Amino acid sequence: MAPRYRLTSVDTVEQEGSWLFTVRDAHGEETEVVLVPCGESDAPPVEAWVNRCTHEDQRLHREGIGAVTRDGGIVCPKHGSVFDACSGFCDNGEAADTTLLSVDIDVEDGQVYLADDEATYLRTGPADDDDDDGPQSTSHLQF
Repeated sequence: MAPRYRLTSVDTVEQEGSWLFTVRDAHGEETEVVLVPCGESDAPPVEAWVNRCTHEDQRLHREGIGAVTRDGGIVCPKHGSVFDACSGFCDNGEAADTTLLSVDIDVEDGQVYLADDEATYLRTGPADDDDDDGPQSTSHLQF
């Protein structure tokens, strides 16, 4: 088991609405992960998801904007599909009947730790790629 890495606090995630970091995954690729608050009483206070819509290669959290959340869900900026922040499941839009890829974390004493054996922490913020010009929205939703 790999040692845990302290990422941030639950308070920071709740105050900012989301928190982005980058890991090296089991395939050696840089992968962005987004922490989001989970408001369910029987769930951890935050959850960690790979920062990609399941329908299309679209970031859910954008630097300077964060993740758009609504009614306990994470909204894809391209098509408007909404993923449950606690379970990662989407029951609407283009991504219906899919679930975001999870990343294992631990929450103890208000602190969030990376606990995924297949992920190595690299840095706070986005992966190093310059090919993302932002969401190419085809949604009628306005944020």
